[in-house]
Amino acid sequence: QVQLVESGGGLVQAGGSLRLSCAFSGRTFSSYSMGWFRQAPGKEREFVSAISWSGGSTYYAYYADSVKGRFTISRDNAKNTVYLHMNSLKPEDTAVYYCAAASFPVGNYYNTPRTYNYWGQGTQVTVSS
Repeated sequence: QVQLVESGGGLVQAGGSLRLSCAFSGRTFSSYSMGWFRQAPGKEREFVSAISWSGGSTYYAYYADSVKGRFTISRDNAKNTVYLHMNSLKPEDTAVYYCAAASFPVGNYYNTPRTYNYWGQGTQVTVSS
């Protein structure tokens, strides 16, 4: 059974940076596509970024328009961890951030929550103005 544990959230001022981590266990991490979603109070869960496995050692990164140029997704297969590096944070980035995993290449469905098989418990990110 896949388990995902997020960490790295917290309170930061606008313009600051945070790095979220998601530790993966239970299966072969390198063959999983990984995504980050977020959910603000009263809003639906929304896509932030994904790194899709495309076979072998090939991965593709995707970003929501709202975070493109500010956030970077990366993965360390040796550590079974995916990261979300967040720079130039804005108050509207405030949300609970969730890590998600899919046991296949997510292709064009990278930004759809139901594409993913497994979810972490979330970590709170609060950006003050």
